[in-house]
Amino acid sequence: AVTTVEGIGSTKSRLHPVQERISKSHGSQCGFCTPGIVMSMYTLLRNQPDPTVEEIENAFQGNLCRCTGYRPILQGFRTFARVSGGPRTVTLSPSLFNPEEFMPLDPTQEPIFPPELLRLKDVPQKQLRFEGERVTWIQASTLTELLDLKAQCPEAKLVVGNTEIGESGGCPAACPGPCVPSVFPGISFGASCPLSSVEKILHEAVDKLPAYKTEVFKGVLEQLRWFAGIQVKSVAVSPCSGALKAQGKRLFVTRPGAEGISLKTQQASNFSGEYFSAFKQASRREDDIAKVTCGMRVLFQPGTAQVKELALCYGGMADRTISALKTTQNSWNEGLLQAVCAGLAEELHLSPDAPGGMVDFRRTLTLSFFFKFYLTVLQKLGKGNVENVSVGVGAKYRLSAGLLCANVQLFQEVPEGQSEEDMVGRPLPHLASAMQASGEAVYCDDIPRYENELSLRLVTSTKAHAKITSIDISEAQTVPGFVCFISAEDVPGSNKTGILNDETVTCVGHIIGAVVTDTPEHAQRAAQGVKITYEELPAIITIKDAINNNSYHGSELKIGKGDLTKGFSEADNVVSGEVHIGGQEHFYLETHCTIAVPKGEQGEMELFVSTQNTMKTQSFVANMLGVPANRILVRVKRIGGGFGGKETRSTVVSTAVALAAYKTGRPVRCMLDRDEDMLITGGRHPFLAKYKVGFMKDGKVVALKVEHYSNAGNTMDLSQSIMERALLHMDNCYKIPNILGTGRLCKTNLSSNTAFRGFGGPQAMLIAEYWMSEVALTCGLPAEEVRRKNLYKEGDLTHFNQKLEAFTLSRCWDECLASSQYHARRSEIDKFNEENCWKKRGLCIIPTKFGISFGALIHVYTDGSVLLTHGGMEMGQGLHTKMIQVASRALKIPISKIYISETSTNTVPNTSPTAASVSTDLNGQAVYEACQTILKRLEPFKKKNPSGTWEEWVKTLKTNSGNPFHYFSYGVACSEVEIDCLTGDHKNLRTDIVMDVGSSLNPAIDIGQVEGAFVQGLGLFTLEELHYSPEGSLHTRGPSTYKIPAFGSIPIEFSVSLLRDCPNKKAIYASKAVGEPPLFLAASIFFAIKDAIHAARAKNPDCKMEKLFRLDSPATPEKIRNACVDQFTTLCVTGVPENCKPWSVRV
Repeated sequence: AVTTVEGIGSTKSRLHPVQERISKSHGSQCGFCTPGIVMSMYTLLRNQPDPTVEEIENAFQGNLCRCTGYRPILQGFRTFARVSGGPRTVTLSPSLFNPEEFMPLDPTQEPIFPPELLRLKDVPQKQLRFEGERVTWIQASTLTELLDLKAQCPEAKLVVGNTEIGESGGCPAACPGPCVPSVFPGISFGASCPLSSVEKILHEAVDKLPAYKTEVFKGVLEQLRWFAGIQVKSVAVSPCSGALKAQGKRLFVTRPGAEGISLKTQQASNFSGEYFSAFKQASRREDDIAKVTCGMRVLFQPGTAQVKELALCYGGMADRTISALKTTQNSWNEGLLQAVCAGLAEELHLSPDAPGGMVDFRRTLTLSFFFKFYLTVLQKLGKGNVENVSVGVGAKYRLSAGLLCANVQLFQEVPEGQSEEDMVGRPLPHLASAMQASGEAVYCDDIPRYENELSLRLVTSTKAHAKITSIDISEAQTVPGFVCFISAEDVPGSNKTGILNDETVTCVGHIIGAVVTDTPEHAQRAAQGVKITYEELPAIITIKDAINNNSYHGSELKIGKGDLTKGFSEADNVVSGEVHIGGQEHFYLETHCTIAVPKGEQGEMELFVSTQNTMKTQSFVANMLGVPANRILVRVKRIGGGFGGKETRSTVVSTAVALAAYKTGRPVRCMLDRDEDMLITGGRHPFLAKYKVGFMKDGKVVALKVEHYSNAGNTMDLSQSIMERALLHMDNCYKIPNILGTGRLCKTNLSSNTAFRGFGGPQAMLIAEYWMSEVALTCGLPAEEVRRKNLYKEGDLTHFNQKLEAFTLSRCWDECLASSQYHARRSEIDKFNEENCWKKRGLCIIPTKFGISFGALIHVYTDGSVLLTHGGMEMGQGLHTKMIQVASRALKIPISKIYISETSTNTVPNTSPTAASVSTDLNGQAVYEACQTILKRLEPFKKKNPSGTWEEWVKTLKTNSGNPFHYFSYGVACSEVEIDCLTGDHKNLRTDIVMDVGSSLNPAIDIGQVEGAFVQGLGLFTLEELHYSPEGSLHTRGPSTYKIPAFGSIPIEFSVSLLRDCPNKKAIYASKAVGEPPLFLAASIFFAIKDAIHAARAKNPDCKMEKLFRLDSPATPEKIRNACVDQFTTLCVTGVPENCKPWSVRV
C-alpha cells in the first residue's frame, strides 16, 4: 500500500496536522519540495507518534529545499516533539505563529493498512516477472531459483537496495529477502538486509554488550549516521566497506558458476585490547558520498602498548577499498605515528589527474585520519589528557546533528489601533501554502496530458567547440513512437532561439535539435540514438584562457572617481592580490518545463511555461514562428523556484517545444531532467579579481583598483548588466576617495551564465570584504574596527556619485554587534583557540549595501560617447528609444553618440513588469535628472572654452552621474564557525542578522526571504562547487555530485531581526525589497572560516607563515584543509608534470 501526500489530508476536507503546521509556520515558499518534507514527517509520526527533537531532525536528512533556509520547517515541526522524560513542550518563538492554534495529532485517526494486503504475508512467495520492450525483470522467490537464473544468464545484473547508479551502472549483488541476524559475539547480516535494520540491531548490541566488545559496532554506526537519510537507509544495503574491511568483513559465495551472490556479512565483536575507528570526509556532512573514508583497527599484545596487528583500510583512494600497512611490531608512540604517516604518504599515491581531483586533499586526509585514530587510542589507553579530536563539534553544541538549538526572529509589531482587517505588517502565511502542503498545487508538469500529446527531448552537443560534420537520425527513427527530429531548418521565422543555426557548436550542452516521440521514455531513447560527428576546434574554458586569448564579449566596462596615482602615493601600505569566486547552479527544485498547445488558427499557440519572464518567452516564440506576439499566449501558474535561472534561459526550452508543436500540429511537452538542466542552462558567473588597495597605518583605505573578470560563457545573455551591477557594488559599504573598477566579460566555450539572485553584487562585495580583511591583518588591527572606520555615513556620495539618504547601516551594525555579544564572544574564541590545537573557531561581522534599481545612470567617456542605463525593460514598446531621445535633447548631442546597454527585469528585482506609459514617466524623469547633473559639472569647462565641442568639454571631465538605484537595502550579519583543522570540516555555530527591510509588509515572508537568501549564500561561499573537465564538460550534474545546503548545514543558533522604525519613503507602504540583499551576508561565514584558518596557521612556527594567505570561494573542506598547513600537508604535495591534464579545471 502506498500513502501519498494527497491521501493524508486536503484543503477540501481537512488538512493533516503535519500539513497544517508546515503551512502556518511559514515552512513552504515555492512549495515544490513541501510534499516530500510533509511525507518524511508523516512517516516519522506513523512509526513514532511521540518523537524527540533529535528524531525529528534526523527524519529530514534526505530532503532538500532551496527557498526557506530550513529554519521555519524545523521550528514548525518541533511542535510535535516531546522533551525527553517530560510532556510535549518545546520553547518556541510565538511571534510568527501561535502553536496553540494547531490541531492536535491524533494517531487513532490515521488510515489503517489494507487488511486484504496484510493477508498476503502468509501466502507463499511466487516468482514475479515483468516483460518490458527491452528488459525483463524477475524477482526470484527462493535462493535456489536465483542461482538457477544466474547460471542461465550470467551477464544479468542483480539489483537490490540500489539507491543510486554510479558511473559503472553497477549494483550491489545480493540475495533477496533479509536474512535473520544471529545472536551477538559477532553478527551476521543477510546481504539484502536494509541499513535501517543493521542500524537498529547494532544499537541494541551497543546497549547490551560491554564497551570493549562494541568498538566496531560504534564505528559502523557513526558511518551510518552520516551515510544517508532514513528513506535511503530503508532500502539501501551494504555501505561502509572501508570500516568493514578493516575488521575482517567476510563474504560467502555459494555454488560454482554462480559468482557474486554475497549471502552475508559477518561483523565480529572486539577482543580486549582491540580498538577500532571509522572516519569519513565528504563535501557536505549529511547524505553525501565520501571523498575519503576509512576503517582502522589495532590489536595490542595482552596488557601492553605493543602493537600486535594494525589494519588500515581506505575508500576513495582507488577504484576499490584498499588496505594499507598490514602489521607493525612497534609501541604505540610518536615513532610509530611518524613511521605510519611516512609509509601512508608514500604508499597511497594518487596521480595528479586522478578521477575526482582534490589529490593533495585526499592524500592528506589519509594521514589526518590515522592521526585522529592514534590520538583516540592514546586516550583510551589512558596516556595523558589528549584533546578530543572526534568528528563532532564541541560539547556545548552537541545536539544530534547539531540543528537549531535556539533561534529568534524579531520584527516590529503592527502599531496599536491598526484595524483587524488591515493586514499590512502582519505575519500572514503564504496564501498557497496549504495547497502546496497537500499536494494540490499545480506546477507546469502536473497539468494533465492532452489526448494526442507528444514528448520532446533535446539533442545537445558533447563537444565544447566543434564543427558538426554530420547528423544521423536513422537509429532514432527505429525507436517505437518516433515522430520527427526538429532543427534550425524547421524554423519558419527568425532563428535567435538557442537552437543551433550554423554548423558550429560553442559549448557542451549547445542545443543542436530535438526528437519528438509519443512518450518521454521513447524520447530519451531516440535522443540517444541521434549520432553526431564533429570536427573539434580549439576551446576556451577558463577565465585565464580567455585573458590569454583576448576572448571577450563587448568592450571593457569602467567606473571610477578621484585620483588613483595620488591615492596610492599617499598610502602607508599597499597590498595587491587575486581572488577567485566559483559559480553556482540555481538548483531550483522544479527544472525547466514547457507545454505548447497549437490552436490551429492563424498561428495561435498557448504555452504553459515555468518561467520568470513571460514577455521574453512570448516575443522569442512569436519571432521564431514569424507571427505577431498577440497570437502567442504564455501562462505561468506558479514556478518551483527560479532565483534568476528562469529569467532568460527558459526560452531555450520553450522555443524548441513551440517549434515542435508548430511542426507536428499537436501539443508537445518537455520537462528537463536535472542533469540536462544543469548542463544547458548556466548559472551564476564565476569571477576572478585582481585587486590593489592602498591604506593608512590606522586602516583607513585611500585608494583601490580592481580588475573584474567574469566567465560569461558562449553568449552575452545578461552578463553585461551583471558586470555593471558588480562595478556599482565594488565598494560594498566603504567610502574610498580614489577608486577605479574595470570589468571584462570573458567569452568562453561554456553554457552561457545568467542571472542569479544578487546579480553580480555578491561577487563584487566578496572581493571588497576580501581586501578589507587583508587591510586589517596587515595593520594588525581588529577587523570589525577597520570595517567600522571605513563605513559610509549619512549624506556621503558613492563612487558613482549617488547620495546616501536614510542610511541605516550604522544602526544595523551597532545593533548586530550588541545582539551577537560580539566582543565577549571574541575573547571566548581567542581562549578556545589557545586551548585547542586541532579545532579552531572564527568570528566575523560583515555589512551589506544593496541597490534596488529604478533609476538611470549616465557614463560619459572621454571620447564623448555616452552609455545610458535605466531601470525599464524594452519589450517592443520603444522605451529605450524614448530614453535616448530624452538624453539627446537634454545634453544637446546627436543620438548616434548615445548607447543603451541591455537592461533586464533582473537589474530591477522589485518592479512590476514594465508598463509602457508608467515606465516612460519614471525612467524619463530619472534620465533627465542625470543629464542635468552632468551639464552642471560641465559649466566651468564651457565657460573656459565657449566655442568648444562636446568632445573637448568632456575630455577633461571623467564622469558618471545619476542615481542607478532607487534606494538601498542594508544589513549586517555576524557568524561564528568551528573548523576541524585535520579534515577541513566546518560547523556553522551561530549567526545573527539585522536587516533593514523598511516597514515590513509581512514579517513572516520577509524573515523567510532573509533566511532563504542567507542559506543560498552559505551554499555559494562554502559548499557548492561546479567541476568542469579541461574539455569543458560539466562533471557535477546532479544532487549526488553537486551539494546544496541541507537541514544540517544551517547555523545551530540562527537569529534574524528586522530593523525597527526605518520606513522607506521611496516604495509602497514604506517597505523595501528583500529577496536579493541578504544573500551576501553569508560571506560572514566565509570570513569567519578565514579567521579560524588564520588562528590555525598562527600556531605553526615550522612554516614561517606570512599573515596573508589566499582562500578562494567556496571555502570547501578541501580548501580549508589545504590552508591549515601542518606536518601532514607537507608530506602530501603531489608534483604535477607539465603536460598533465587535471580531472577538473577552475573556470
